[in-house]
Amino acid sequence: MKNMSLKTLFTIGLIAILTLFVLRSPIENLIKNTEKLDTHKYAIDFIDDSGHRIKMDKPATKIISLYSAHTENLFAIDAGKNILGIGRADAYPMEVFNLTRYDYRADPEKILAANPDLVLIRPFIERKTPDFVNSLRRSGINVVSLYPTKFSDFDDYILKLGMISGKEKYAQKKLNEFHEKIEEFKKFNSRFKDHPGVYFESSETGYTTVTSDSMPASAIKIAGGNFIANDAEPIEGSSIASYGIEKILQKANDIDIFISQRGVMGAGGNIHSITIRPGFKGIKAVKDNKVFEISQKIISSPTFRFLKGIHEVSRIIHPDYFDNLSNMISQNNTTNRDLAKLVVKYKHKVYFVPTSSYFRKEYNGHTYGKFDDLEFSDPDFDFIETAVSSGYMDTNKIDGIEYFYPEKEITKEEFAKSLYLISDLRKQTIHKEIKDSNDCKNLKIIQIIVDNNIMKLENGKFNPKDNISMKDAIQTLNKLKNTAKQ
Repeated sequence: MKNMSLKTLFTIGLIAILTLFVLRSPIENLIKNTEKLDTHKYAIDFIDDSGHRIKMDKPATKIISLYSAHTENLFAIDAGKNILGIGRADAYPMEVFNLTRYDYRADPEKILAANPDLVLIRPFIERKTPDFVNSLRRSGINVVSLYPTKFSDFDDYILKLGMISGKEKYAQKKLNEFHEKIEEFKKFNSRFKDHPGVYFESSETGYTTVTSDSMPASAIKIAGGNFIANDAEPIEGSSIASYGIEKILQKANDIDIFISQRGVMGAGGNIHSITIRPGFKGIKAVKDNKVFEISQKIISSPTFRFLKGIHEVSRIIHPDYFDNLSNMISQNNTTNRDLAKLVVKYKHKVYFVPTSSYFRKEYNGHTYGKFDDLEFSDPDFDFIETAVSSGYMDTNKIDGIEYFYPEKEITKEEFAKSLYLISDLRKQTIHKEIKDSNDCKNLKIIQIIVDNNIMKLENGKFNPKDNISMKDAIQTLNKLKNTAKQ
């Protein structure tokens, strides 16, 4: 009887466990639906993007943000002080590197131990790790799931972030400024009669693009381009859309510009891989060398840096204006700041934007964002970081601290070195005599520049320590461009 009793108890226990396991999802859905019927008036009350009702009596002050865009936007709306922790992939702004990191793929105990009053996620996280998210909810933590799949949802998304962090007024102020800038882009780009066809590749896996109401497609339209994949079918719950190689090749003659999204797992291809794909040589953009890469962080991620994405797409679509060096001509001497803008525009180089993996390495030279004399708010920050990160300009490091010296006037020798770095000039067999060669630290480079008639000698001297005016610098760059065409 005793053995029979134990067996019976074991069977009953097993049935109970299996019943709870089977009914867990319906029970959680019942709780979810019951919450929606709560008639109590809360200071904050809305349905999030995973269908959960969010009820809060006051804004959160201890937020763990598990999506980089949420983190970035909280800082943008002056709610950075409310952030207790972040996810593994956060890399902007630089303040995030002082925060504790959490992983939604790990055990939720670490988050529970931190005792946050709100955890910010996106629907993707809930779909991928439902047990993790439900564990947080069962513990009594407010879990808010937000993600704007369409560009038109961006405002509502930002206002909800403002609501839960107590920064609604600041969020609205940032949105007003955001839309003012967009209207400026629209007005400015409307003057161009040319509206080239632009294809946007979100992933090379399956040749996926984006929906016509997505942020990348909106950036293309605002910049004055014609988004080629308006007929793309969206993947449910996403701004990603399947397209396929057949449709791309069918529109080969209409694709004037091909833009590939980079910087995330499963992203679009790089320029080289795109140009060597079977059949892609027939695409107009490939024939005309108009294949570009752009960071996902400024083109697809729903943040205020989207304005930089619009600017870069505008540069890609209208290079004759945005990268026209003649707009910068003056008699002033060229500074480091000027040189950075000149070389990036000359190369039509899209802004460099690092991912979190970039910061996991140590660099002997420059590390993005580490210039002691350059603020993120500097209007030329992206030009400077792109010029240096691309290897077009040198850095200065004193006692381990990096300096750019943006207002320092450059010498002819420094300019010659940058010319060499942005070109593929060849060493000539006949050399011109440089009478002050002993004064040149980079004589081999200067010799190549002079022998190719890019920079002239004055009475046989190069005068490496002399400054160079913006007018002369731009004339020299135009000469370099003409030489490259020959």
